Amino acid sequence: MTRLVVISAGLSNPSSTTLLAERLTAATVEALEDVEVTHVELRDLAHQLTDQLLTGFPGPGLAAAQEAVREADGLIVVTPVFSASYSGLFKTFFDVLETGTLDGTPVLVAATAGTARHSLVLEHALRPLFAYLHAVVVPTGVFAATDDFAGTDLQTRVDRAAGELAALMGKVSRVDTAVTKRRTVDDELAAVTPFEELLRQASEGR
Repeated sequence: MTRLVVISAGLSNPSSTTLLAERLTAATVEALEDVEVTHVELRDLAHQLTDQLLTGFPGPGLAAAQEAVREADGLIVVTPVFSASYSGLFKTFFDVLETGTLDGTPVLVAATAGTARHSLVLEHALRPLFAYLHAVVVPTGVFAATDDFAGTDLQTRVDRAAGELAALMGKVSRVDTAVTKRRTVDDELAAVTPFEELLRQASEGR
C-alpha cells in the first residue's frame, strides 16, 4: 500500500494551514488508488520537538511521526508564513530528522498567509530546504492567502499539485540507501593512498 504523510504546522485550531493540508490530502487520495494516510500536526508535538533539541531523544509521539516520514512514499508539507519564511516549528521538525530520511522522497510543498504578498515563500524558502534534504519536490507548489479559500483557482492549483505528487509516488521509488549512503570522514580517510606508496609511485615515474 502507498503511504502518504501529511505534515501541518498550523498553530491555531481551526487553522487555515490544516484546512489547506486537508484539501491537498483529499485531492491526492483521489488521484491514488490505494493509499494509507498519516496526519502529523506539529502543534501537538511542539514540546517534544523542544525536548529533542535539548536532549537528543524524541518523545513517543515525535518518534512515531519520524518513523512515519521515514517509511513514507510521499509527503505533503504545509506551513504558515512567519517573517517571510516557514515557521520555526516547521523547520525544527525537519532539523531533528535523521540525515538521509527524505532522500528521494516526493514532497508537495504548500504555505498559507494573510495576503498574497508572501507567495514567493514557496520558491525562496521551501524549495531550497527540501532540495537540501534531497527530496523530490513536485513542480507545482500551493500558496493560499486568506481570500483564496473563497475562490475556485485554489482548488485548480490543489488538484494539479496533487496529481503531480501522485504521479511521482507511483513512478519514483525511494533511493536505495545502500547505494546512495553519504560518505563519512572515515570513508574518505580510508581511501587515502599512504604517503609511502605515493613516494614509490613517484620514483617509478607514475
